[in-house]
Amino acid sequence: MIIAIDGPAASGKGTLARRLAEHFGLHHLDTGLTYRAAAAAMLKAGTALDDEDAASAVAAGVDLSKLDRAALSLHEVGEAASRIAVMPRVRKVLVEAQRRFGEQEPGAVLDGRDIGTVVCPDADVKLYVTASPEVRARRRTDELAGRGLDADYAEILTDLQRRDERDTTRTDSPLRPAVDAHLLDTSEMDIETAFRKAVDIIDGI
Repeated sequence: MIIAIDGPAASGKGTLARRLAEHFGLHHLDTGLTYRAAAAAMLKAGTALDDEDAASAVAAGVDLSKLDRAALSLHEVGEAASRIAVMPRVRKVLVEAQRRFGEQEPGAVLDGRDIGTVVCPDADVKLYVTASPEVRARRRTDELAGRGLDADYAEILTDLQRRDERDTTRTDSPLRPAVDAHLLDTSEMDIETAFRKAVDIIDGI
């Protein structure tokens, strides 16, 4: 079984994906971390983020079994990842790795921005998880504050809107719902409600 979950940043898709993977006994991959891993390696090496040759070479060396969510969650890593994620050759390398991950038995839950449309277009179930920019910014602000980090709501909202624009308008694999995806707007939901609704959708297929 492959469950594809797409949606914008801070929509709750990652938390939902992890819950669903645990519930159904499947592997889980946050595909955004694969781009973050490549970006983090480039930042560490001091490599220019507009160097597509270097970015694609670094991406080819990303080990999907060693993705450290905590280390890769830094704001500057996310910004760098958003920049290299628009590069066609970087996407090609990482999409191939993500597809191989999805081929593991007994199946996998993959979340990102182009899972149902590009990475796993034949997924058994496709969910598009979204929420209003304001709700997403508040969630991200609360998350960072809860970890003892500085968090400015207005700055985070502007950043999310900028990332939405970049993700939805890029030429290669733009963020959009697959035509056969089930829409799950979590603006007015807590994670438990969203989880139960997702399980109902999956069990009903």
